Amino acid sequence: MPKMKTKRSAAKRFKVTGTGKIRRQRAFKSHLLSKKTRKRKRHLRKPALVSSADAQKVRRLLPYA
Repeated sequence: MPKMKTKRSAAKRFKVTGTGKIRRQRAFKSHLLSKKTRKRKRHLRKPALVSSADAQKVRRLLPYA
């Protein structure tokens, strides 16, 4: 049986941390930024962790996770 291909779209969106948790970028940071506060935009820059409910689904898309 051949190796399972990685879903490339998922590989670009998620990274696995050293402890095995899955990291993602936050939404709402692409456009319409003038109405958002400086504090809100600063917090959106920080990466977030994928919730435990969704982590199993993401792991299936990333065979190396």
